Amino acid sequence: MKRLRSGLAILLLMMAPAAAQTYPDRPIRLLVGFAAGGPADISARVLGDRFTEAWGQPIVIENITGAAGNIATERVARAAPDGYTLLLAASATIVTNPSLYPKLTFDPVNDLTPISQVCFTPNLLVVASDLAVKNVKELVAYARAQPGSLTFGSAGVGTSQHLAGELFKTMAGIDIQHVPYRGIAAVLPDLVGGRLTMAFGNISAVLPLVRAGKLRALAVTSARRSASMPDLPTMIEEGFAGFDSTAWFALMAPAGTPAPVIAKLHAETARLLALPDVRKRFDELGMEVIGNTPAEFAAAIRLETPQWAKVIKEAGIKPGE
Repeated sequence: MKRLRSGLAILLLMMAPAAAQTYPDRPIRLLVGFAAGGPADISARVLGDRFTEAWGQPIVIENITGAAGNIATERVARAAPDGYTLLLAASATIVTNPSLYPKLTFDPVNDLTPISQVCFTPNLLVVASDLAVKNVKELVAYARAQPGSLTFGSAGVGTSQHLAGELFKTMAGIDIQHVPYRGIAAVLPDLVGGRLTMAFGNISAVLPLVRAGKLRALAVTSARRSASMPDLPTMIEEGFAGFDSTAWFALMAPAGTPAPVIAKLHAETARLLALPDVRKRFDELGMEVIGNTPAEFAAAIRLETPQWAKVIKEAGIKPGE
C-alpha cells in the first residue's frame, strides 16, 4: 500500500506540468462567501470577466453566504485541488475567523493555498445625512450623551467593519450597540432610513450613497487618506492614533493544487491587475490594487492573524453576538 501511494504521488507530480499547460480546459467555479453587490463579489466579477476573456473558459461566480464566509471557504478547502474551484477570500474569513470560531472545520493556512491578494478597500465611518453630526468629534459627543442607545451596523461578526466599530467603541470610550447583517448591502437601507446610527462600510459600497448625499462620510479607516475621497480625514487624523482597519480580497485555491497551476493563476492575476482599465475600474470602486506573490500573501496572513486575535480577545467578541 505504501509503495502504491508513493507511486501515485510521483505520477501526480509528473502529470502536473502537463495539466498546467492545458489549464483551464473547462469552466472554473469562483466561490464568494458574501452576498452579491458587496466588495468581495465585485472583486470576483471584475477578475472573473477578465479571466474568461483571456482563457475562453467561463468563470462561474457562486455567492455562498453564511458564517462570515466560513461556508464558502470550507467548500473550497474540501474541493478537488485541481484549480477548477477557487475562493475569492476576504480578510475577515482568513485572518480573523480563526480567533472567532474555535471549531472551524478548515485551517486557512493548511487547507488553502495563497495565489494573490487582489485589492484592499478602506472603510468609511458614515452616518445618515440628516443626523446632526458633522465630524467624528461631534459623533463621539452625541454617543456619550446617549449611552447604549446608538447602533452601528456591519457586514457581519468579525468583518473589518465590525472590528473597526469595536476599535472605535473602545478608543472613544463610548457605549454603542453592534448590529450584524449578512453583507454590507443589507446594512445600507437601514442606515439611510435612520434605523441605524452609523456604520463602518467598505468604501466601494458606501461611496455612491455618499456622493448622492444620502450618507455623510466622517472619516476613513486606513492609515492614509483614500484617493477616492482625498479631502476626507483618516481616523488617525481625527485623534485615534494607530487606527487602521481595512479589508482585503484575494484568490486562494485548495491546498495541494499543483504548483504550476498556482503559478499560472498568479501570473494571469498579476497581468490583469496591471492593466490600466482594470486598475481604473478598481479605483472607481474605491479599491486599491495589490497583486502580490503567493509568498507575500502568505506572509501577510502570518502577520495579521495574531494582530486581529489580540483585538478580538480584548473586545470580547463572540461569533454569536
